[in-house]
Amino acid sequence: MDRQANTSITNLIAGILAALLVFVGFNSFIIINPGQAGVLSVLGKAQDSVLLEGIHFKPPLVSNVDVYDVTVQKFAVPAQSSTKDLQDLSASFAINFRLDPLKVVEIRRTQGTLQNIVAKIIAPQTQESFKVAAAKRTVEEAITRRTELKDDFDNALITRLEKYGIIVLDTSVVDLAFSPEFARAVEEKQIAEQRAQRAVYIAQEAEQQAQADINRAKGRAEAQRLLAETLSNQGGKLVLQKEAIEAWKEGGAQMPKVLVTNGGGNGGNVPFLFNLSDLEK
Repeated sequence: MDRQANTSITNLIAGILAALLVFVGFNSFIIINPGQAGVLSVLGKAQDSVLLEGIHFKPPLVSNVDVYDVTVQKFAVPAQSSTKDLQDLSASFAINFRLDPLKVVEIRRTQGTLQNIVAKIIAPQTQESFKVAAAKRTVEEAITRRTELKDDFDNALITRLEKYGIIVLDTSVVDLAFSPEFARAVEEKQIAEQRAQRAVYIAQEAEQQAQADINRAKGRAEAQRLLAETLSNQGGKLVLQKEAIEAWKEGGAQMPKVLVTNGGGNGGNVPFLFNLSDLEK
């Protein structure tokens, strides 16, 4: 009976030891997947070496590994600032970034989790970078030259986040808003510009009409000059005839037919009829 009890105890101990060895074995290694980087801490102290993708040994029971996602992350971050002309300007930026795998140990020691990185580093540095970019231009320039505003913002943000081990890949302006007072000013300016453009159009139209009148007057003057020159060459005879015809017509009379003879040779005078109205031609 004692032998059987000793055997059971021995088997139990062996089973416990085997389970403990399996547990220790499994917990002595860690696999870091692609797109990840790990930081090994032993007794709560972060080690200097970064664990990149692959399998790594870690002391069992006394160590743990913090794994960081080093693929592209995206967060929307709001920002507010004052422009060069002291107008309020607000924006929302979508920031694409990733953690530098070689600096995750420093990130682990100074910032901890990814949530802390966004809240304590990215958000405030986004705010400061936007202030730098907005202060260089007026609110109107910030709107009309939006690309330049974004370039200044990107340059400031990249420089500020780089020292924290954060690599900025891209940013985009999700929203850009200004105060209601400036919105009204922009609307009033647009209305004034439209009125000014309308006034210019009316002035140009009047100028073209005046030029057309001048051209028509020149045409009539030239026609009268040519007519006067023609009549002058004919000794003024046709002028008197035309005036007589006009006087006759004003009296309500019909243009009579006139018999005229020409002085022929041996055949004598040859009569022919014509209308006085033909003198008008």
